[in-house]
Amino acid sequence: MPEDNHKGPTYKRALLKLSGEALSGDQGFGIDPDTTRGFAEQIANVARKLGIELAVVVGGGNFWRGAQHPEMDPAQADYAGMLATIMNALSLQDHLEKLRQPTRVMSAIRTEQVAEPYIRRRAIRHLEKGRVVIFAGGTGNPTFTTDTAAALRSVEIGADVLLMAKNGVDGVYSADPKSDPSAERYDRLNHLDIVNGGLKVMDSTAATHAKEYKLPIIVFDVLKQNALEEVLKNPNKGTLID
Repeated sequence: MPEDNHKGPTYKRALLKLSGEALSGDQGFGIDPDTTRGFAEQIANVARKLGIELAVVVGGGNFWRGAQHPEMDPAQADYAGMLATIMNALSLQDHLEKLRQPTRVMSAIRTEQVAEPYIRRRAIRHLEKGRVVIFAGGTGNPTFTTDTAAALRSVEIGADVLLMAKNGVDGVYSADPKSDPSAERYDRLNHLDIVNGGLKVMDSTAATHAKEYKLPIIVFDVLKQNALEEVLKNPNKGTLID
């Protein structure tokens, strides 16, 4: 639960949803090493300095988007996207371990040579031992996005909050602030605002799951300096959805 003062960490266990596009930096495709290293530094800092148990769900849009391949069977395209998330997870793990932050990748699809299979109780044990856990492979099922995977894993591991990292947008707005300068920024919303309001925060399945389990969500700009630490100390740095 959030605390009234924001001098220390607000949450004990959190899950960060990081898009694949974020890892590509300015190049727009693939993995940018400097950008990924920067995210790893933020994650390691939070785990060590604040003592927060932190899990991460990564997307795969920097390598693959099923919608861009309409000639493929939709389920097959979704499985290809799951493989893309594993590549991103391995890259992020490598950067974290170079910072001496113990990290485990757990995949919802079987890739034992490079990642542990996702087992809920084992994931929780890793977190309790101070390891960052990166969840890859989405939910392991086609038709579900990594947003839904983030909401699902948050509930499964008992996370206190789901952190939805955005690139250059510091919260939820009434319209796209990049194209509409009159867009209004919201400091706080409830889950119904997201489910019924057409606000582009996450897909409707993920939002509905978060609402059902009363999972707080913070939407914030991950590109700001020390963004992850700041939003964990003070949810007002982003838009709080509860």
